Amino acid sequence: MLVAGALMWALDRWLPLAHWIDPPWNRMGAVPVALGIAVAAAALARLHQAQTTANPVDLSKSSRLVTDGIFRVSRNPMYLGLSLLLIGWALWLGNASPWFIPPLFAILITRVQIIPEEQALARLFGEQYFAYRRRAARWLGVTR
Repeated sequence: MLVAGALMWALDRWLPLAHWIDPPWNRMGAVPVALGIAVAAAALARLHQAQTTANPVDLSKSSRLVTDGIFRVSRNPMYLGLSLLLIGWALWLGNASPWFIPPLFAILITRVQIIPEEQALARLFGEQYFAYRRRAARWLGVTR
């Protein structure tokens, strides 16, 4: 996410396409940033309450599948939070060129991190995970 944010800054500075959000309106970027922080913090707090790991690298340490709280509306609220941070940053920058990065971040994080996590959770929790996957969307929303 930090690399994506730095790339957005570089695009804003060195390859501006169109400046479309002037101050003070660009400060509305603080809204998705605050929402992103809140979503990620809620996810971390819920994982802590459930006494399971928040480490996405070693899911073998997952002691339980958390499906309530913020996890009802997103199977990946921490990545959703990071995406919201990037959207807020794009608004703050106020230029069109940084907007290429948030969708690329979502595609990359899905392929590199989320899909392998889903495979690991399926192995660990089996039908319980499959049922959860049918109820909650990968990014945002409730499926039914």
